[in-house]
Amino acid sequence: MTSPVPTPLHAIHQALGASFTDFAGWSMPVRYGSETAEHNAVRTTAGLFDLSHMGEIEVTGREAGRALDRALVGRPSKIGLGRARYSMICAEDGGIIDDLVVYRLEEERYLVVANASNVHVVAPALVERAEGYDAVVRDASAEWALIAVQGPASPAIVAALTDLDVPSLKYYAIDAGTVAGVDVLLARTGYTGEDGFEIYCEPSSAAAVWEAITEAGTPHGLQPAGLACRDTLRLEAGMPLYGHELNRDTTPFEAGLGRVVSFEKLDGFVGDAALATRREEGPRSVLVGLVAAGRRSPRAGYAIADPATGDEIGTVTSGSPSPTLGRPIAMAYVRPDLAAVGTKVHVDVRGSREDAEIVDLPFYSKK
Repeated sequence: MTSPVPTPLHAIHQALGASFTDFAGWSMPVRYGSETAEHNAVRTTAGLFDLSHMGEIEVTGREAGRALDRALVGRPSKIGLGRARYSMICAEDGGIIDDLVVYRLEEERYLVVANASNVHVVAPALVERAEGYDAVVRDASAEWALIAVQGPASPAIVAALTDLDVPSLKYYAIDAGTVAGVDVLLARTGYTGEDGFEIYCEPSSAAAVWEAITEAGTPHGLQPAGLACRDTLRLEAGMPLYGHELNRDTTPFEAGLGRVVSFEKLDGFVGDAALATRREEGPRSVLVGLVAAGRRSPRAGYAIADPATGDEIGTVTSGSPSPTLGRPIAMAYVRPDLAAVGTKVHVDVRGSREDAEIVDLPFYSKK
């Protein structure tokens, strides 16, 4: 069995007493102490994450945008310079291969950020779909480390270390500059529901950037944060996770993300016929939020039933106690006819039928 790959920050995580897990072939910190404390730090001050396991794929050339239009469900060719969009790459049958963030770094240079578990599939798919276009696809994952600062104090922390104008950097925008004297790409985005930044740098510089952010952030209450709290943060924010809410058996329309699909493209895109049919017919199931009435948390894979008939109507995709709300929450796919907000359902929690109610997503918004 192959050992998980350490990130460039592994020694720092060890020194901080992190617990580790094998995540998509990477040795990643799960928590450093209390995952609840780390979660609350992100909500109230700031948290510092190592995301160096993510995949970065560069697409360059005169027709790079057009090639990405063909490859993805969105229209990367319409992204402004220095901006980003959330998108997906789908199979011919409309199933989601991965969800992505696409940055336009230069007129003919894009950075596609893929999930760690899927980069080995996404990169070859992009190469194949770019054939015939004046575009070059290159998996540059080994050339980047990625550090995220998330939380209401993150703008003040980052501004103290960079030559970039942090207040003017818009959400889903990216710029090149320095952080702690290190050349970086600084993006204002994240996966927590809070304001925050993602910092791309060379792996050899990652430790210096991490230590500088730690020093600048300590007076603000910044804490290192692991995968466990990242999951509860994104769940509260109603953000889908590949392998849970998103997979090859779901389309963007089931996930409530039909807005990212653009059918008006010169060359069409892979999966467009299947997705057009799904748009017309409507989704087979609908992604909803659940709040449990009791203290037992719905977990991924738990069945959901109609209390009136006992019939199974769906499945939980993610669930956890919510540190912010103080109640168990979950996301789930249910039958469209029983997906209305306020609908009462039963969740099979280890053989016991527990009451829950369908609610709007997200559960939490900083607004």
